[in-house]
Amino acid sequence: MPPQEFVPHWLAPLLSAESTDLSGVFLRLGMCVLLGFLVGLQRERTETGMPGLRTFPLITLAGGVFAILGKMLGAWVPAAALLALVGLLFFPQWLRMRQKEPDPGITTSMAALLMYGVGALLVLARMEIGVVVGGVIAVLLQFKPEMHRLSDQLGADDLRAIMQFVLISCIILPVLPNTPVDPYGVIRPFNVWMMVVLIVAISLGGYIVYKFMGRGAGVLLSGLLGGAVSSTAATISAARQVKENADLLPAGAVIILLASTVMFARIFLEMLVVNQDFLLRSAAPLLIMAAATLLPALAYWRRARQSPPLIAHAKNPTQMRTAILFAAAYAVVLFLLAAVRQGLGDRGLFALAFLSGLHDMDAITLSLARTASTDAAILNNGWRYLVVAVIANMMAKSVFAGILGGWKLGRDVAQAFAVSTAVGIFLILLF
Repeated sequence: MPPQEFVPHWLAPLLSAESTDLSGVFLRLGMCVLLGFLVGLQRERTETGMPGLRTFPLITLAGGVFAILGKMLGAWVPAAALLALVGLLFFPQWLRMRQKEPDPGITTSMAALLMYGVGALLVLARMEIGVVVGGVIAVLLQFKPEMHRLSDQLGADDLRAIMQFVLISCIILPVLPNTPVDPYGVIRPFNVWMMVVLIVAISLGGYIVYKFMGRGAGVLLSGLLGGAVSSTAATISAARQVKENADLLPAGAVIILLASTVMFARIFLEMLVVNQDFLLRSAAPLLIMAAATLLPALAYWRRARQSPPLIAHAKNPTQMRTAILFAAAYAVVLFLLAAVRQGLGDRGLFALAFLSGLHDMDAITLSLARTASTDAAILNNGWRYLVVAVIANMMAKSVFAGILGGWKLGRDVAQAFAVSTAVGIFLILLF
């Protein structure tokens, strides 16, 4: 090490062993090389004549090195290096546009600039951030054909559904007040609409999967996908198809039962997001009831394998009218929970849960989960009200199946749901 008096003040930190954790620095720089190599490997296989297997590790490593220098010499150092990189990337692009490729694309150049930033992140921020960003870049580059195919398969209605979800979640939600607007202090517009965003997100995920898999899926997968969007809608759709073709009866029953089984998964997911303690208290009895719903579905499936194909049609779950109606239903149930709890006690809550379950499970589930965060009695016994709501929901689906699909479908669905209903009543009384 040179004598201290001959070392410029700006170079001293570089030569001070105490100022730097060398193992940490080398780990971060090594990660720069590794992530650069990952992206470079992908580009080497897909883009000839562009930065590839050697260049991307160098670019990412440059981001890390110049970030270290920037900490010591000033921010102008990595900024100047970035400008130099832009020039190096622009020049070959300019040549290609002038010669033989008028539209060479900028994906690789943008990836190179981002990987320079990843190198800086690995040094300046938590290393996990840079690793995640680098991994995302590699994945986006690799799945170009699949992403283009996804874009080609999305129709106007699908894009409208996605944009409506953006409207619901990113535009309406942030401007809503988060102050109570009711006498019991339980209805906050922001929280109510947040539950709308949650339900729409769950349904939209199922809808998108359905669009790409549902029409080519078998009976089992059709029931699962239909339930992911809306188990009630899946019931109505299946019943109408059975009405038109009696040979579809076994498949229709399977779809209705499977969609109702997926309803339990929706309930668990909603409780997981809103109140994890309530989920833990409610999981065991609801899982038992879900199993009692699934077993008859599997028995009917053995018959359905010989029937013609049938799928549960799904509609756009992001319609503004649907979102507003759910927000109103959730707010009403939340308000009634507080009012009934104060005025009538447990018996009133059982009646409220039953009436709410006849229409929809999402509103009562979210309302109970939200209330359980401040009410110990709901936290411990709320699952009983959920079981009552599930029983009511199954009764409503049996009626829908009988009216829309014929008495034979209604009979089969009611018989299958009778098992779940008996198990639910047993759990309420003895669990």
